[in-house]
Amino acid sequence: MTKRIAVVTGASSGIGEASARRLAADGFEVICAARRTDRIDGLAREIGGRAVRCDVTSSADVAALAEGAGDRIDLLFANAGGAYGLDPVATADLDDWRKMYEVNVIGVAATIKALLPALTAGHGTILATGSYAAWAPYEGGAGYCGVKAAVQALMGSLRLELWDQPVRVCEIDPGMVATPEFSLVRLGGDQARADAVYRGVKGPLTAEDIAECVAFVAGQPEHVNLDSILVRPRAQASKDKIDRE
Repeated sequence: MTKRIAVVTGASSGIGEASARRLAADGFEVICAARRTDRIDGLAREIGGRAVRCDVTSSADVAALAEGAGDRIDLLFANAGGAYGLDPVATADLDDWRKMYEVNVIGVAATIKALLPALTAGHGTILATGSYAAWAPYEGGAGYCGVKAAVQALMGSLRLELWDQPVRVCEIDPGMVATPEFSLVRLGGDQARADAVYRGVKGPLTAEDIAECVAFVAGQPEHVNLDSILVRPRAQASKDKIDRE
């Protein structure tokens, strides 16, 4: 049998890295795509995959990723994304909003568009990382909540457009996931503020928890489409109702 091929963007850390490892453990040849080649080179060697440098906001990089992936793909995990800033609308840095839209929405759309022929040929699965933020706006989150709501709309429209094609369109919307970089990047490198986001939370999600969801989606029979998985830690009943020590 031909080995199944998965493409994971944002594979250099966090959810992307954990998912690349998990998919490789399930027998996929994983194409690890990210900007930081030093990280994905080592990851690809470790899991028997391939590393492709790709900034999803670069048309040339996305085209090269599609060419390198080949004519048939079984899974695209469009995971590259991130958050910048936590200011209210009145004082928001709109350049941060533009950056978030470029990577979280345009980057996801561009990657799907480029790889869609190969996914169709492989009867593949398109899986994107959304966020609980799309479901529950909060103070200081207008920019990030907005771009993740746009991802939700993108995937919903895509599912309708591909209704008669052999491609599944799925979305994972995580709540609080404690990874080393997400909050640190969002808060401009302020380690103390980043640590405070998860301090005392009784069992926040981990990147490996989301990787299990990715593997679960990928492992379903071809006729089963998991439109969306909203996954939160038990301690997070809502955005603001969180069980902390």
